[in-house]
Amino acid sequence: MVKDNETVISEFNDLVNMTASELQAWLGKEESAGAGWDKDDGSGETIGHESGRKIIDILEKNPKKEPEKYDQDDIDHMRRVVAYNKRHLAQEGKAKQDPNSKSAKSLKNWGHDPQKS
Repeated sequence: MVKDNETVISEFNDLVNMTASELQAWLGKEESAGAGWDKDDGSGETIGHESGRKIIDILEKNPKKEPEKYDQDDIDHMRRVVAYNKRHLAQEGKAKQDPNSKSAKSLKNWGHDPQKS
């Protein structure tokens, strides 16, 4: 069953616990680039790294998180972010225990810092 947009927006805002500036700083670090699957376009960028850039755009475009200001492209990406974060948080206990694990780094690329409470 597909979640309605309101649920997706709410879950995105709960799961993405990094600010746009925190995520921008993280994506600028070399360690962020090596976490995750490479895109198929030969760019060397990972899927999560690209996702992080899209998350920054969403956060900067709508800093007050007003639901009516998200367009369908935003919501489609938010849906992917929610699915990724929920799946990996359920599977990856190591991410909370070890901030240097590939799991923790990958989650941060998707806007969730497992070390934050």
